[in-house]
This record gives sequence, C-alpha cells and structure tokens, in this order.
Amino acid sequence: MKILQVTSPKHFEIIDIPVPAPGPDEVLVRVTAVTTCPQWDLHLRHNEPMFVGHQFHYPFTPGRPGHEACGRIETVGAGVADLKAGDRVCTWRDGGAERNGCYGQYVLIDADRVIRVPEDLPDVALAPLELAMCVGSCFRMLREMKAIHGRCFGVSGLGAAGLVALQMARTEGADTVYGFDIMGDRRDMAVNLGADACFDPRQDLAKEFPARPEWPKLDASVDCVGAKESVEFLMDRTRDALALFGVQREDYTFSPRHFGGLRLCGYKGHSRESAEYALELICQGKLDLAALVTHKLPLERYAEGIDLLEKRQAVKVCFLPWE
Repeated sequence: MKILQVTSPKHFEIIDIPVPAPGPDEVLVRVTAVTTCPQWDLHLRHNEPMFVGHQFHYPFTPGRPGHEACGRIETVGAGVADLKAGDRVCTWRDGGAERNGCYGQYVLIDADRVIRVPEDLPDVALAPLELAMCVGSCFRMLREMKAIHGRCFGVSGLGAAGLVALQMARTEGADTVYGFDIMGDRRDMAVNLGADACFDPRQDLAKEFPARPEWPKLDASVDCVGAKESVEFLMDRTRDALALFGVQREDYTFSPRHFGGLRLCGYKGHSRESAEYALELICQGKLDLAALVTHKLPLERYAEGIDLLEKRQAVKVCFLPWE
C-alpha cells in the first residue's frame, strides 16, 4: 500500500508498506478521501510545536498527521460485532500518535473510533467529520449552558472550524450570527453559509460591537483562533458565555472589566456523542462540510496542498489516495 511519510520539515515521501491486518477490536479501512487539518499540517511542515510541551520527531509516523478520513471497511478483527466489510465509515477520533495515520490507501484503527455514514453523500461532505465532532463538543456544552438559542452569537476565526461553528450556531437557534476574520474571502464564505454579517476585527467596530465596560452586543461566542488578541477581542465584546476552541499557546487576561457574568469554557475533548451530533446535522442538511473543501488533489501532490493552506488559498484540501 502507498502511504505518505513526512521525513523532515517541508519534505515527504510516498512509501510502500504491507497492508496491515486488523487485530482484535480493530478494522482496516480503505481510505477514499482524507482532508487536511491545517493546524497539524502547517506546524509539522515548520517543526513548530502544536501546544506547550509538544515536540515533533522526524521522520514522522507514516500517514500522519492525516486523521479526517472517509472510506470503506476492508476487513474486521476478532471481537468486532457491529461493523462489517463493505460498511462506509468516517474516522471520528485520531488513532493515536504512534499509529499510522490516514494519509495512505489504508488505515488500521480501533473499531470504536469509526462511525458508519450514509451512502448518498459525497466523500467531501463526510471526511471532515472529526473536525465537526470537535466543534460539536463545544456547542453541546454551550447548549447545556443555554447560551445559544435566541441569542446574538459571534464566531472569531472563519477557517474550517469557524465555518462549522457558525452553521452550528444557526442550527442551535441563534437569533443572529456574526463572524470575525481578517480575510475578506473567508468572510464572504461565512455569509454564504449563514452568517448574518462578518467583520474585520482590525477595524474600528466600537459602534457595531461596543466593548466593556460598555454593555456588549454579543450574548455568546466561540473563538476558533486561539491567539490572545482574538480571544480578548471576544472577551471584551461578549456578555455571557465564551467557548475557547482554538488551541491555546499563551495566557489570556481576565481583568476586572470582565466581572459580572462572563463565563469562559474550554474544549471538553473527543466524544462519540459529539460525532453522532455532527453526523445528524450533516444528514439533515444543516451542516455543509463539503463547502470547506476548496481543493481536491492526489496524495502525491501533498506539498502543493499544504502550500495552498500556507498561502491561505485553501480552507481544506481533500487528498485522494487512489488517484
């Protein structure tokens, strides 16, 4: 089987390895589509830690960092009772740092880390399911906090995660959804996907979105950037609840002006329930993941795809391991 391996920063090879056989409670998936995770792909390209205390080692594990994949089960291992060969599935949770990833023709993964998906949807509408699961974890938490329905909702960072978030906010009954991003084309995409309006946070927005100590216009929001400037922009303009989805790499300042009810909540992590939540929205036509995929390329053109991400000319790239 062909599989990608990043051998050093900015360098990769397509190598041949034997097709693995599933062990107990594992399945072998024939990967038909796998989408980029820009954070992982770009940090790996530049040998930049993903989070505090993290470090990349090269050559990197074959097939990684690919983890958002759609495909069909080829074979199942002993003890797998609820899946069978031929089932169409998506990965909803990464297989782990030491296991081969999804940038290959096959991936071996624990059976409980895939989810059966419909036959009538294209691969690009399903492959990014793991991202939707992650964002869905935040929205299920915000829903429990009664922070979305009927509220004025903000999304900072209109990359792939932010574009999922604004669709979920709309689905959960937000009265108004606003997006914030420095890139005009991302703001246009967000409006096409349901945002009421989008703004460049570098502009003077004092009239549209008064900042503390004035009364904030946004009732609730989610940050999909992680940078201090982005988070504190929302902290100053959100009245009630702010979910922090972007990867945190620096401290944020909660100051006296934020007293009086601002609730901050972090990402809870992966869960099967959140994967099922996201998949239900996809099946109902309420969550369009295909819109995130701006380019499709054979796996051999991996470098070209990551170039597109780095130049911000792509939101997500879908690689096709069999082309």
